[in-house]
Amino acid sequence: MKEIPVFFTIDENYAPYLAVAINSIIKNASRDYQYRIIVLHQDVTDETVQKIRKLETDWVKMEFIPMQQCYEQLWGGAERIDSQITDHISNRLRADYFTMTIYFRLFIPDLFPQYDKGIYLDSDIVVLGDISEMYNIDLGDNLLGVCLDLSIHDTSELVHYITDGVGVGKENYFNSGILLMNLKRLREVRLGERFLEVHKKWHFDCIAPDQDYLNALCFGHVMKIDPRWDTMPNRKQPEIRNPLLIHYNLFEKPWMYDGIQYSEYFWDYAYDSGYWDWLLEFKSKYSKEQQQADMECLANLVARGEMIASAPDNFREVFNGGKEKRLCD
Repeated sequence: MKEIPVFFTIDENYAPYLAVAINSIIKNASRDYQYRIIVLHQDVTDETVQKIRKLETDWVKMEFIPMQQCYEQLWGGAERIDSQITDHISNRLRADYFTMTIYFRLFIPDLFPQYDKGIYLDSDIVVLGDISEMYNIDLGDNLLGVCLDLSIHDTSELVHYITDGVGVGKENYFNSGILLMNLKRLREVRLGERFLEVHKKWHFDCIAPDQDYLNALCFGHVMKIDPRWDTMPNRKQPEIRNPLLIHYNLFEKPWMYDGIQYSEYFWDYAYDSGYWDWLLEFKSKYSKEQQQADMECLANLVARGEMIASAPDNFREVFNGGKEKRLCD
């Protein structure tokens, strides 16, 4: 039976949302395949692993791999990588939260040479379609199958950032939380090594670290897939009909806020995920002070994007100016 590898990367903080995501995959997956969910993690406890493993079925199996074990497989190991990717504002998720896990996806091709193709998913999602249908999309020679990051199209400062900071334009800028990966081609073009080389040389200031590097490095060699595979809540836009995957990106989290688009799907799959009570309690305790801090962080992110767009030696200046080559150049 054909095996479909699905990768997640988490730390302990995101374990409850991972459980909901996996539960949704299981309930909508075709029984014609065997699914291997591979969780690359940092500091996830044995107790948490065992709790999530209770969701396993005959057709969906799980493997939890500590990132330290992964480092040992990579060139230079943890010392080389940790010395380059440190806690700095340009390396933070949403510009406020540093975790090495956001970079793990860049090393998946090298860590799993037995696979020529795979799916990477963020854990703040629910999958409503059959994930095998995404996997079976023919990528041809493209490095990635992607969906555009539509969450930023209504914010002029962020459009300025991706146009003049990242240098790819909003019509090409994709979200790295949902990726169909041509692992064979990504190994051939040395994604992981090239990322470290470029990161070490330029230390780009950016607001979406892994995402901006992937957009800059892979530009021109990605395939846009059905946008319903990365449906994001957007208060300024009506809901999309028949979504295949909901991605609760940035601060649009139903476990933090009321009134989030598509929140009913999250709570449907949360109910028997093993974390229902935990999630309800978390939401009930999410304070007005925390909500205000979120809004301040979003404002800071937008302001930083505007600043970076006008800065020298940003992604656009370096890659569009020929100072650095893209993966397939």
